[in-house]
Amino acid sequence: MRTIFFDMDGTIANLYGVEGWLPDLIAHNPRPYKKAETMVNMVWLVRRLHILQSLGYKVGIISWLSKDSTAEYDEQVTNAKLQWLKRHLPSMNFDIIHIVPYGTPKSTFATSKDILFDDELKNRLDWTGAAFSPNEILTVLKELALMQ
Repeated sequence: MRTIFFDMDGTIANLYGVEGWLPDLIAHNPRPYKKAETMVNMVWLVRRLHILQSLGYKVGIISWLSKDSTAEYDEQVTNAKLQWLKRHLPSMNFDIIHIVPYGTPKSTFATSKDILFDDELKNRLDWTGAAFSPNEILTVLKELALMQ
């Protein structure tokens, strides 16, 4: 089974576009994770992902928690990210969601068949399957559906 994984921050959620995001994260305020706008046309994205799931693909999230954190803040960030997904992709049933400590190698969740969309070059280079930048999401998903 092939899984299509998405990073959140900087890939589908515009965390870095939220005014004051860095001071908030340093102060352990989850506001930027809640307020981030989308970076992709979510209507188009969810339609394409539903098609791909019907063709046998799984869809997942691999997202890091905040770099400087506590157990309590990790819980707040996890909840904020899950609520963000429900708000912006309400009809999407993700097969897998990994919200992991900052810096966890995302490649530990990969098989050679899996696909990753991530804004971090190191995550893409370390990935054992196919890995793409956020600006390639629409093109790659369109191609995957056409290949079936």
